[in-house]
Amino acid sequence: MTTLRRKVRSPMSEIITAVYSNGVLRPQNHLSLTDGQTVRLQVLTEETEDEAEQVIQSLVAAGLVTPPPHRDDVEPVSEEAWRELTQRLETSGGKPLSEIIIEERGPM
Repeated sequence: MTTLRRKVRSPMSEIITAVYSNGVLRPQNHLSLTDGQTVRLQVLTEETEDEAEQVIQSLVAAGLVTPPPHRDDVEPVSEEAWRELTQRLETSGGKPLSEIIIEERGPM
């Protein structure tokens, strides 16, 4: 008799920063994991990020990609506005953010 095992995938995906010390990776922030939970890791060192930036700059220099325009005029969100938005999202009843935005925009 053959039994099929169904893999259950967690919807959580996170990019974290960790420090490698004495054979152990130590996350810099709290992780939403249960004790003993198995995870898959992709290790990207800071050098890897620098190499990726160099490749992007080469593509831009060759005219193969165009970087997005810089938006220096964008103001950061105030703490008060951030709290208000968080409260509104918490009381949305699980409604997707896209639906909330469409409702706020009103009829087109």
